[in-house]
Amino acid sequence: MELRQIEKEILKIYDSQETTVRNFPTRDDVKGFLNELRFLYFPVLASGKENACRSAYKRLQSVQKRLKGILLPVLAGDKVKTEQVVAEFMPRTTDVLKMLLKDLQAFYEGDPAAKTLDEIMLCYPGFYAVTLYRIAHELFLLGVPYLPRMITEIAHNKTGIDIHPGAKIGEYFFIDHGTGIVVGETTEIGHHVRLYQGVTLGAKSFRLDEGGNPIKGGKRHPTIGNNVIIYANATILGGDTVVGDGAVIGGNVWLTESVDAGKIVYYNKEKRG
Repeated sequence: MELRQIEKEILKIYDSQETTVRNFPTRDDVKGFLNELRFLYFPVLASGKENACRSAYKRLQSVQKRLKGILLPVLAGDKVKTEQVVAEFMPRTTDVLKMLLKDLQAFYEGDPAAKTLDEIMLCYPGFYAVTLYRIAHELFLLGVPYLPRMITEIAHNKTGIDIHPGAKIGEYFFIDHGTGIVVGETTEIGHHVRLYQGVTLGAKSFRLDEGGNPIKGGKRHPTIGNNVIIYANATILGGDTVVGDGAVIGGNVWLTESVDAGKIVYYNKEKRG
């Protein structure tokens, strides 16, 4: 088959799909925005003397310019909407930083191996994932399509930690190790919560419509109270599942029912005769 014929076949497939063909920002462009914002928050991350010493004002100008550049295509070229989102997002950068500093403290207090705050900022995959989540969540709240997921998927790809930007996560959030963690879109997490590697905060099987298709929307993921610890490889499922304040969920626990405040739940391996 000649290339022109292949092209026709591909275009025919495009026409048959319910998709929108548009010029999305490249992953490198999105990373450029994220890095500039992270360097603003934590100058220790900036490499090179000139980069590290760049003034906060110049950094903010760069963040704003880069944000406009990646928003315009995802907002279908709507310049008015782009300016509106940028105007609403920029003041929130200080709120994000305040949240991240609390998260940073939680990481330091939660991990005996952490020697300095700089070490956490430079080396910890969990803190990287939380940082990108906090940024993406603000864009999600502003109703920006595509971009919040692009941001959290950059973190997912790099760290193995999958946090949906729609999840609601409180202050002093700590992820230890982190590989394999999944936090679903409608998850709600309180303050001072600790998650260990392999934890899934997910949905049960979906309700189906008359055509057999999953019904979108609704509360599908669990609610986690304040001061909860969830150890490695625990799985907690369902929008009606609530883990009360101060509860401890042990490693490898499979949980689809609510847990009272202060309760400790262990994994009980079934004895086989």
